[in-house]
Amino acid sequence: MDKPVTLVTGVSRGIGLAIAHEQIQRGHHVVGFARSKPDNFPGTFVSVDLADRKATAAALADVTRRFKVLRLVNNAGIARFTALDGKADAGFDEMMAVNVRAVLQCIDAVAPAMRAARFGRIVNIGSRASLGKQGRLVYGASKAAVTGLTRTAAIEMMRDGVTVNCIAPGPIETDMIRQGYPVGSAERARFTAEVPMGRFGTPEEIAAAAGYFLSDAAGFTTGQVLFVCGGLSVSLAPV
Repeated sequence: MDKPVTLVTGVSRGIGLAIAHEQIQRGHHVVGFARSKPDNFPGTFVSVDLADRKATAAALADVTRRFKVLRLVNNAGIARFTALDGKADAGFDEMMAVNVRAVLQCIDAVAPAMRAARFGRIVNIGSRASLGKQGRLVYGASKAAVTGLTRTAAIEMMRDGVTVNCIAPGPIETDMIRQGYPVGSAERARFTAEVPMGRFGTPEEIAAAAGYFLSDAAGFTTGQVLFVCGGLSVSLAPV
């Protein structure tokens, strides 16, 4: 295949789908991982549950055999409400499996081809919740782990021409955010008021940031965490 290949996880909707379309517009062939296929997906779709270690390994083995993957976006993630209420570990295994273990699996699978090509771009999607957010005890911990993984992977691969960076979104207008903060709800109004820019972000704004990290021009940028959060990470607004 002549087109450069980008692998994007969690491609069925929201941020992942926006990143897939952004890469397609740049002339890339996108391989998308998700449990359900989005409508009219213009790339190669692979149905896989990233919570399943063996299924993830099999999907990665097949894709890396068929394609030379030199760009990877680890976007898939799940969030559950957890707090110190006697059930703090609810959903721990599933969140850590998808948000951390699958990220490591994907990086490990594509690293050999990137190192051989002396070129690679890896983008991990973290979260502003990694800095702390009420009700996101385990989710925040999993995304903080993504930050550490990003920095260490960057150190290990920078001499091979491979960059590894992280985007940490704030509240983005996705199905996940709408479930927690329904349109028209008092909870949504309160959260929006806490965002210094006074609104939620869009998946396309995250895709634009990913577009830079994935580009040829980003070869001197690695190990970085970019907060795309409407100012939440630098303001004194309550979180």
